[in-house]
Amino acid sequence: MGDRDHELDRDLLQELLSAYGPCGQEDAVRDLCRRELEPLVDATWVDPAGNLVALIRGGDAPSVRVMAHMDELSMLVKRVESDGSLHVTQLGTMYPGNFGLGPVAVLGDEEMLCGVLTLGSEHTTKRANGSGRPSPTRAIGRWTGPTSMFSPAAPPRNLAARASVPAPASACTAASGHWWSSATTSAATSWTTCAAITALVQAARRLSQRDGRPAGDVYFAFTTNEEIGGVGGSYASRTLPGDLTLAVEVGPTEPEYNTTCSGGPIIAYSDARCVYDKDVADALMAIATQRGLSPQAAVLGAFESDASHSKASGLSPRAGLLCLPTLSTHGYEVITRDAVAAVTDVLTGFLRRGSLRSHLVGEGRPDALPRTSLPTKCGRRSRARSLARMDIPSRVLPRTRGPGRAGLAPRLDVLGAV
Repeated sequence: MGDRDHELDRDLLQELLSAYGPCGQEDAVRDLCRRELEPLVDATWVDPAGNLVALIRGGDAPSVRVMAHMDELSMLVKRVESDGSLHVTQLGTMYPGNFGLGPVAVLGDEEMLCGVLTLGSEHTTKRANGSGRPSPTRAIGRWTGPTSMFSPAAPPRNLAARASVPAPASACTAASGHWWSSATTSAATSWTTCAAITALVQAARRLSQRDGRPAGDVYFAFTTNEEIGGVGGSYASRTLPGDLTLAVEVGPTEPEYNTTCSGGPIIAYSDARCVYDKDVADALMAIATQRGLSPQAAVLGAFESDASHSKASGLSPRAGLLCLPTLSTHGYEVITRDAVAAVTDVLTGFLRRGSLRSHLVGEGRPDALPRTSLPTKCGRRSRARSLARMDIPSRVLPRTRGPGRAGLAPRLDVLGAV
């Protein structure tokens, strides 16, 4: 079983569950992560995208970026009615049923208010409610148009002053601090955020030990805005060293993927955004198998991660995905009691072993491309002469302006587009 620690860090998990982290407002979660990591790692910092980055120095193997996202499913206030009720829209892929028709928290600039998510009364007809909105039992699985109704439990008086509304404010479930546990399983909302973060922190603890350092430098990135497009992870992949981005997530346990909640860690070979690197997935499978963890290989469909967003956008040439088997993803999520420890064990083993490189990586590529050695504007002949003097093959330089417009090749204007 390796050095697997069967005990879950329940205290950290409870703190993470109690902390609010709606998209773009992950401050409370970031503070908890930084508190845990600073005594363990060689350096920590917050990048311009709001990601918390923690560096553990290792050996001479290639650097690896390991990501878990801090944001959770949430809603955004669109407007406030005269009676104090709020209209909200979702942030991320979720439905009213993910929260349940009950208490939620409205996070304002000055104060947090308690509210109740509602779709209206059951005992109405389309003619009575005047909006054509179906009853809650028929609308629980989807948003009724662009917004859903949200009625504050607090009196409407001074609502704007107390919560700085109607300026947009995020709303997320007030039940996020509660979880249920049995002898074999645990369940709560926001496992998507909390369980993966806990696995990364536990891995950092092991890797910080003198006799357990990683094979190469490891950049743990706790990312922002993953639920709305992998924004923070994409930025981290573009700016941090290394060719490999490895995401740690919850993974769906469904017959479609031949995965079960009671099985071992899920290792993805593809998802809706990209095909993950086979040698990386194979290595994760082998490590899990060696530890007797019964890994589950999966080809995922309606699923995305920081790693797949990064690879699909050309910001990371290589990607991998390691998942905690989870029942009811993006709902009231259920995992086994030892799922976090199992993922921690596989992740630690992979980072100590070192990432794998395909035989194509680095072929015909110069060690570095000087930023300012070429004139910013030059013809094709003078450009070729300059390249020859620097012994840089001209085929490695881009010939299209497209990536520059997308922000994927920031050096195009410096090297000169042909």
